[in-house]
Order: sequence, then structure tokens, then C-alpha cells
Amino acid sequence: MLKSLLLVASVLFASTQATAQKPTLKAGDAAPAIQVKQWVKGEAVTSFAKDQLYVVEFWATWCPPCRESIPHLTELQKKHKDVQFIGVSVFEHESDQAKVAPFVEKMGEKMDYRVAMDDVPEGKKNNEGAMAKSWMIASGSQGIPTAFIVDKTGHVAWIGHPMKMEESLEKIIAGKWDLAAYQKEQAEEAALDAATQELNSQIGKAMKAKDSKGALAAMDTAFAATPKLEERFGPFKFKLLLDGGDLDAASTYGTRLVDVTFKADGEQLNQIAWLIVDPDSKVEKRDLKLALKAALRANELTKSKDAGVLDTLARVYFLSGDSAKAVEFQTKALELVKENPDAVKEFQGRLDEYKKGKPAGS
Repeated sequence: MLKSLLLVASVLFASTQATAQKPTLKAGDAAPAIQVKQWVKGEAVTSFAKDQLYVVEFWATWCPPCRESIPHLTELQKKHKDVQFIGVSVFEHESDQAKVAPFVEKMGEKMDYRVAMDDVPEGKKNNEGAMAKSWMIASGSQGIPTAFIVDKTGHVAWIGHPMKMEESLEKIIAGKWDLAAYQKEQAEEAALDAATQELNSQIGKAMKAKDSKGALAAMDTAFAATPKLEERFGPFKFKLLLDGGDLDAASTYGTRLVDVTFKADGEQLNQIAWLIVDPDSKVEKRDLKLALKAALRANELTKSKDAGVLDTLARVYFLSGDSAKAVEFQTKALELVKENPDAVKEFQGRLDEYKKGKPAGS
């Protein structure tokens, strides 16, 4: 399932990044050049003009999270008309290059800002595009969507997920951005990334040896030394406890994650709830009260606009015996993913299941 593939991705994906090069593009550096193959929508931007703010966002047609962030970027562009938003398609598979223009045309007003395609030399791989190399790879950004805010001096002021950009963008617009403080945060983040790679290596070795207790012990030791690591590995520890059948320990730890560690993080709360109700899970006794608490809080934080959260909440209600609410929230989730055929198929399948109205314990 789509959710299962995305679950605890930071843990499973990080091992492939152990040999990643040290970033050469950081906040405060001059923004790299704009070098694209084709402007698909809007007027071309060949260079960064003085006294003009820009948002350069990287996405791909095959990327579900990118599709979810596109309407948000359009909202920001409409709200901040003096900022030039540029969406650059990168890492497209060779067969997907031709899909970019039709995709943008189909999105219409939902993708209402400038859009361009990366300049990938003929015969080269999709990660060898000019923009992919000079922006994404150079900054050490691990995935898409990723956005860069370029200030009025032509320097990178902020780098991150576009769904988490609004507060920083508004501060930059208002001239209240503390670049030094942000650079310090980024340095701390880099140190955390290094600790993440080390812990991921330890977990990888333990899991290869089928030593889940060793993996749990490694996490406990690492969390004690670097508490912020729990924000990255907490869901994986919770999953190991569930998979290992230690349901009391899992419930206790899950409650801590929901009430403390992730109390303000809708995405992670959603992960905790989904781990409990995942149809593929072999957990015999599900803590549905904890799942409901996590899912409701996640939905509150995401203001009922996150399809994945609504999908999880619907699942929790269904397993709890409330098929009516399950249908209500799954219908809302389905509406939000109607541009994503794969998600539509999966979400519709669950909606059909919920409409059959099988209560808890049946």
C-alpha cells in the first residue's frame, strides 16, 4: 500500500545516504543559476533580479507528496503576488519527461505559477540535470518536494519542504528573517543527520542479524545521548515493539509519542495511528483508543486538509465499529486525491469496504 511504502522512510532510506557528499550549497550562499530546458508555464526567468523575492520549488510528476503541495504553493503565490514562484520538474524518469507539460495543463489553476523542466543533457541520467545538480544535490536535499527561498540580494535564505515554508517566507517578506539563527539551526540539523546515519547503520546491522532487541537497545542509547533522534526513529521503535508482540510496551511508548514527542506534529501522529490500524499489520490486539487520539489530533493540526490523515482517521473509526464516520472521512480523503490515480484506487477500495459496514470485532 502507498502508506506502507512511505512509513518510517527516514529510517529505511537513510542507509542509502551514508556516503552522500557534504553539502556545498547552504543558506546564505548565492543562489545557483537558473538553467532549465523548457518553460512550461508562465514567463521565463533567466536570472534573479535585484530587490525581487523568489521561491524555487522542485517536484516531479511521479511524486505523490509533490502533487499534494502544488495547491498550497498556488495559494501562497496568490497571497504573495510580489514573490515569483517557480516550480522546476526534476528527477523525471526518461519516459516521464513528456508527461510534464500535459500534467501542468491538466492541473490548470491548481498549479498557478511559473513551471519549468530541468535541463538534462541528452543521454544522461535524470539526476544529472543542471538544476538537480546545482540545487538539490548541492544542498544535500534528500527528496522532493523541496523549496528554496531566494532573497532580494540573490542569496538562498531558506531550504525545506514547501508545506512548512509559509512562516519563514512571511518573515523574509517582512524583513524580519534572522539568517544567523537559521544557519545555526541548519548546522545543528547537519549534526543530527550525522547521528541519524550512525544510528541507522547500527539498526541496519541488528536487523540484518534479526536482532530486534539489539536495534531497540541501540535506539534507547542513541535517544539518551541525542534526544532529537527520537523524532526521527520513534515510529520505527514503536513498530518494532508492535511487531515483536510486546503490546503493553508498545502502548506505553506510543502514548508517550502521541502526548509528548509528536504532540504538535500531524504527520508523525498520523504515522503512529496508521501503524496501529494498518491492514497489513499482524498485531492481534490493536490499541484503537490510542490510534483515535493520534488521528484526531493529526486531523486537527492539518485542518482536515491532509488526505493521508483523513484516510487514517476513517480506518480507525471503521475498526472501532463506526462505519458511518469511516465513510464520511474516507469520502473527504478521496476527494483530496482525485488527481492521483494510484491513491484514488486505494482510497476507493477502502471506501467500498467501509460502506459494507462491518463493525469492530466482526
